[in-house]
Amino acid sequence: MKVEVFTTHDNYSVQKRVIAKIRDLINYKNLEPGDKLPSERMLSEKFEVTRSTIREAIQKLELYGLLKSIPQSGTFIANIGVVAMNGMIEDILRLEDPDFKSLVETRILLELKTARLAAIRRTNEDLTSIKNALESYASKVNNGEDAVQEDLLFHLAIAKASGNSTMNTFMLIITPEIITNFGKYHVCDAASAFSGIEEHRLIYDAIKEQNPQLAKKRMKKHFKELYKYCYNVDM
Repeated sequence: MKVEVFTTHDNYSVQKRVIAKIRDLINYKNLEPGDKLPSERMLSEKFEVTRSTIREAIQKLELYGLLKSIPQSGTFIANIGVVAMNGMIEDILRLEDPDFKSLVETRILLELKTARLAAIRRTNEDLTSIKNALESYASKVNNGEDAVQEDLLFHLAIAKASGNSTMNTFMLIITPEIITNFGKYHVCDAASAFSGIEEHRLIYDAIKEQNPQLAKKRMKKHFKELYKYCYNVDM
């Protein structure tokens, strides 16, 4: 499985333009709460952007409670007035592209929570997904290959196991850009990839044993380089 990573500054600007176009479409068609948006394919063709960009914009508006996607049915306007919706979208469009350190700090806070919740709520299916990602990561690292995708999938599997869809969505949004920028900002070196194998295994074991405090503690230790980067402290 591959994770498409496209959270660059350019894509962020395109996403904001798409959100503005969705707002304009809602206003032009006088859509009200409960009304259905056109399909992702139709919006993609209308706005001349990729379907993945449309999907990202919709996910962001879902996070703010403005849209609601229902599998096999489509995306609908949430139960919120048009005036309030326009005001919230204006606020979203004014948000600045977050700096890298802020993203890393947010990731730390999220993952400490998702690790704890995953240990409490995980299913056997979740354990299988986490273990598969762990083994794929270890295989790539031991073969001297780039394991960025596998590292990402391991952490996303834990987020999914947390059973909190909002946290999971936030992780999907912020984690790819963080991981792909590690080299640019010199957060981690190559040696940390090997130590990451054992750290991942220990986190997996704590989740498997359903020990939330230990899972959180081990995730915190796994993030020692991130803590050093954000707070200039050693763990």
